[in-house]
Amino acid sequence: MPSLVTSPQFNMDTASKMRGNDRCILRSRLHRSSSRAVTTEGLCFEEMSQWSQSLERLLSSKYGVTIFQAFLKTEFSDENVEFWMVCEDYKKTKSSFRMCSRAKKIFKRYIQAEAVREINIDHKTRDLIRRNIKEPTTACFDDAQRIVYGLMERDSYPRFLKSDIYQAFLDSTSESSKM
Repeated sequence: MPSLVTSPQFNMDTASKMRGNDRCILRSRLHRSSSRAVTTEGLCFEEMSQWSQSLERLLSSKYGVTIFQAFLKTEFSDENVEFWMVCEDYKKTKSSFRMCSRAKKIFKRYIQAEAVREINIDHKTRDLIRRNIKEPTTACFDDAQRIVYGLMERDSYPRFLKSDIYQAFLDSTSESSKM
C-alpha cells in the first residue's frame, strides 16, 4: 500500500508560514516523500475545491487521496484511509485463492487486536470479520470499512479541510488558475 512520509524538516507549522512560491515547495516535498511517483501537475483548483463537497469526492481523486493521506500521517492516523483503500482494492479481487490470502493479510494488519495498523472498530465487528474471512467474499470487510469511513467523515475530513496542507494547495492552484 502506498504511504507518504513527511520530511523531518517539514511539519504543519512550516506549512502555515508559507507564502506564494513557498507553497510549491510543499507540493514538491509531498511529491518527493511519496513512495510512488505522483505528480500534481494536473491538479486544478476546480478539482480541489470539489474535495470540500464530500469525503467521497476527495477519495475518488488520486491527488485527493494522496494529499489526505499525507495530512493523516501528520496526525498519526493514516491507517484509516490506508485500510479504506486496501478494502477498495480487495473488492476487485477475482481469484478465490487470492481473495482468501488477501483477506487474512488485511485481517492480520488492520483488524485483529494489537494489529500493526489496527483500526478503531468494536469487538462485535471484529468477530464478524473473523468469521467472514473463513469463507471470504468481496463484502467481508464492508462493516469495518463503513465504520472507518464514518470516522474519517466526522473527524479527519473536517480537520483536513481546515488544515494548512489543504489550504496551501487550494491557494496555490487558485493562483495558478489566475495566470
